[in-house]
Formats: sequence, structure tokens, C-alpha cells
Amino acid sequence: MNPSALIRESRRHAGLTQSQLGAKLGRSQASIAALERRDSNPRVGTLERVLRATGHRLELRAFERRSSVDETLIASNLRLPPAERLERFSSWYHSLRSMTERVRSSGGSPT
Repeated sequence: MNPSALIRESRRHAGLTQSQLGAKLGRSQASIAALERRDSNPRVGTLERVLRATGHRLELRAFERRSSVDETLIASNLRLPPAERLERFSSWYHSLRSMTERVRSSGGSPT
């Protein structure tokens, strides 16, 4: 969820209007509306103060990013000379094309 949506949902969950939230923070309704705009990019401290005023707290966590591809396969292919990489790619392409044709000829779907 982006910061603007987080602010808007927290405010709504607290049952506050933009004016009421602004009053709690010593800010104008227009400044709260600006924070709720999709392209807003508040500082973490600002986000924390706004959420606290709605009865929420900001919790930041870091998660290990896991790749959806086999990076070891990519790395091993990049170690090959360009001609061998092209040869391997061509072989894979022809294998996949052959499998696709077999599936289509059997009446199935390749996906």
C-alpha cells in the first residue's frame, strides 16, 4: 500500500474527516488532502505523526528479496562465450517450439 492510501484508509478507519485530522495535527484540510493524493511522498516522520493522530502506528520491516528466476542459471550462461550462449539459446528455442507443436497437434493448449 502506498503512503497516500495508508493515510486515507487510517483516517477513514478512525472516522475522521480531512478537516478533523488536520485540526489534530495543526494542519489545514488542504494539506491533508495533499498527503492523500496518489503522487504524495511524505517523509517517514510525517507519515508516522499522521498515523499516530488516527490511532495507528507505523511499523517498518525489511524482508529478504527472493528472486523469481534461477539466478544461478543466468550466471552460468553468462560465463559462456557468446557463440556458445547463442547455440544454447537456439537449442532451447527449438526444443520449446517442438513441444508446443506436439501439444497443439494433440489438441491441448501450450499454456
